[in-house]
Amino acid sequence: MSKNPLAAKVAAPYARALYDFSVEQNLMHQITADFQNLEVFLEETPDLTNYLNNPLIGPDQKQELLDKTLKSELNQETFKFLSVLVQRDRINLLPDVITGYLDLVYELASIKMIEVTTAFAFTNLQKNTLIQKLKELTNAREIRLVINVDSSLIGGFLIKTNSKVIDFTVKNQLQLLAKHLDTILEI
Repeated sequence: MSKNPLAAKVAAPYARALYDFSVEQNLMHQITADFQNLEVFLEETPDLTNYLNNPLIGPDQKQELLDKTLKSELNQETFKFLSVLVQRDRINLLPDVITGYLDLVYELASIKMIEVTTAFAFTNLQKNTLIQKLKELTNAREIRLVINVDSSLIGGFLIKTNSKVIDFTVKNQLQLLAKHLDTILEI
């Protein structure tokens, strides 16, 4: 779920092209696995992301770094795709390309990405129960949860999927109550 809509829009054709290529060449499973691992790797190594995003560093240096760090870890076609992004000076779009590509794969596989923000971490039982309920509500074959913990919510949880937001937080309930009391007290 991209934070920058413009970057997501520019990255979309790259994600679509890679998706079409992966289907055509029967490489979807390998490229998808590479991108899932790469997504986690980039989140855990912000220095690498900052280096790749730095406009003062030339494509040759970026390619050299990718050769040293990722070439042996990725499928040959996935690595070629990263090299194309470097050559076209679009490597800064990599997180958005990954998100776009994985969204296309998940859509094909009827897998829904759902972001859940909660005041406290879920237990495994709570997580599994929520996944089962979300499967029923969305008719998805599989649910992939992105769980964020935000203690300012006080309690409850917030669910985001595509354009829908469902707010079951105590913070929201208190805000609604405060608005209601404001309208009553103004009379």
